[in-house]
Amino acid sequence: MIKITTTKSVYEPDKVDVGIVHIGLGAFHRAHQAVYIEKNLNRNQGGDWGICAVNIRSNSQLVDQLKANDCRYHIAEYQDSQQVEWREVNAIRDALFAGQDKEPLFVKLVSAKTKIVTLTVTEKGYYLAPADKTLRQDDPSIQHDIENPNAPKTAPGILVEALYRRKALGLPPFTVLSCDNMPNNGHLTRQAVCGLAEHRSKAFAQWIYDHVAFPSSMVDRIVPAMSEASHERLQRELNCHDENAVMCEAFSQWVVEDNFPQGRPDWEHDGVQMVKDVHPFETMKLRLLNGSHSLLAYVGLAAKYKTVAQAVADEKFAAFIRHYMSFEAAPTLDLPEEVKVHEYIESLISRFANDSLQHQLSQIAMDGSQKIPQRWLNGAEARFSSDSDSVLAATALGVAAWLFYVRGEDLEGNTHKVDDPMADVLSKLHSRCSEPESLVREALKLNDIFSTKLSQNESFSRAVLSAYQTLISSGVVESLSFTDKLSNNNTANFGG
Repeated sequence: MIKITTTKSVYEPDKVDVGIVHIGLGAFHRAHQAVYIEKNLNRNQGGDWGICAVNIRSNSQLVDQLKANDCRYHIAEYQDSQQVEWREVNAIRDALFAGQDKEPLFVKLVSAKTKIVTLTVTEKGYYLAPADKTLRQDDPSIQHDIENPNAPKTAPGILVEALYRRKALGLPPFTVLSCDNMPNNGHLTRQAVCGLAEHRSKAFAQWIYDHVAFPSSMVDRIVPAMSEASHERLQRELNCHDENAVMCEAFSQWVVEDNFPQGRPDWEHDGVQMVKDVHPFETMKLRLLNGSHSLLAYVGLAAKYKTVAQAVADEKFAAFIRHYMSFEAAPTLDLPEEVKVHEYIESLISRFANDSLQHQLSQIAMDGSQKIPQRWLNGAEARFSSDSDSVLAATALGVAAWLFYVRGEDLEGNTHKVDDPMADVLSKLHSRCSEPESLVREALKLNDIFSTKLSQNESFSRAVLSAYQTLISSGVVESLSFTDKLSNNNTANFGG
């Protein structure tokens, strides 16, 4: 029998004003930022911080579904398969689909009531090159926004146009808060926006740089994509008939740089950690949680596992992930004294094992070319800089498994879709490089993914090649065995 705790809204939704515009309406936003705002509105009996949530490229159906229900929906927060909190959310007060016609969105963005714009558009939505983080000015969508600044397609283009209109009207700029999994996401958002604004004028770009706040944030909550099976489960277990419902884990964390010139919710009373510097927290989360997720995705899919929980239930995979976090990722972190990294690692293993979520590895595997630089490669580069003799076996296996995954076939020759902005480039790479040696060598030359420091590191190249050869010749179990040996050797070397 499932234990269900119910939490309802206690404020009057119709009396809440919109002070936040969110771009990227999906399951994660509904289960994370919107829940924190819901808690804030509940505690304050309403207020001025309701959300207008917007999709700009796809999923107009979700917008229509939300609007049909006055934007009310529910969250199932699973502690485990036997304990769940069933939460009503009314924090989203308006929803828009701004596909071809973006004027209704600009009305919201230029409103004097809008003080904050938040983003969950995924890494690729910022149009930054993964390796050097410069704006992809040759991307067709960015080219469109340069040529048609009044009718942009991209999130950076929308922000540039909205800020241009606010400046022309003499309105103060809103604060731009990225909630995507990128290190220094505030700085990178500013870089994308200012880089695009320079095409309007250098003076305007400088005005944005000088006057617009781009605080960084770290978000943490496992929110699997909703599927037909997910909805059927909610209906069966919770008698839920809400087509907008989302399921997620009970754990949630939000760390935000406190830089909001136009004001913000007092959400430090709702569980948000307001700090001066987000960087240590976001680096820890990216390299430990997200890095482990990506390792489980590519190596786990090669082993025929479908979910995170299935993979970590395998003792070899659990040991593999512990090895990666403890000996390869954790030593690269510079954390506050109060953060106990060992405890965090064990909490992650426990969260990964939560079989109530059915978190699909195929979902995590999407957009790998955009994700693995900050999840694995930045840490690997830092490790080599501090210790040139480092042996990063788990990271090398991750790169090898990713490289194998993007060829679009598994070890048995079954095909799968590769959902990645560089899918064509990676497919052509496999077509012209039939031998592992040439494949790995040419892959590491992809400077949109791998830095020169890594691509020219002979020990890293050899480790990736060895892992790739072992994977395709002997399979996943043998690939994992060499990390067992390294873990045994390194146990005495890891402290703190």
